[in-house]
Amino acid sequence: MEVGKRRTFASALGWPGWSRSGRDEESAIEELVSYEERYRLVVVRAGLAFEPDIDHIEVAEHVDGNATTDFGAPAGIFAWDSGPIEPGEWERTVAIMRAAWEYLDDVVKGAPTELRKGPRGGGRDRDGVAAHVLAAEVEYRRKLGLDRYKPELASLEEVMARREEVFAVFLAGGDGRAVTERRWPLRYAARRGAWHVLDHAWEIEDKSS
Repeated sequence: MEVGKRRTFASALGWPGWSRSGRDEESAIEELVSYEERYRLVVVRAGLAFEPDIDHIEVAEHVDGNATTDFGAPAGIFAWDSGPIEPGEWERTVAIMRAAWEYLDDVVKGAPTELRKGPRGGGRDRDGVAAHVLAAEVEYRRKLGLDRYKPELASLEEVMARREEVFAVFLAGGDGRAVTERRWPLRYAARRGAWHVLDHAWEIEDKSS
């Protein structure tokens, strides 16, 4: 649990991207549970078993949120993020991250160009959301020690190759701790990156009808 002043995030440890928020701890957990079936589609795509016991949820850790939490993105780094790495963990992590990107790509392909707007007419259309996610991933690369690039000038092949660079960092992950204060622990980087991809994939789905 990541508890901010106005928003709380619940994240399922070991399942990158399965993070949802609410006004408080109870509503955040309820929101997390409500996304089980949507997240399952990603895990199945990754070729992994998924049998969470959502009737018996244990809160393993609490951290204080910050302005990013209240803005609407998971920012909390847990003690678990620097804990012992399980055998095969990075391969499993990459499988989920790869599946999340594939899921978003499929959602974008199947969505209408114009998405349903908010009550005041705000919000991005499909291509704007997709461009935003890719631009954020370029910034996240820096937290893994990778260079920036300009996705708007890149071919599809280069974008895919750059994505593989990110996956390679995880597959070579070692103990997963941050190399410097400016870099993210790999478990947090996976949680934040997969959350961002899936959060916007689900946004496109919800606004397509």
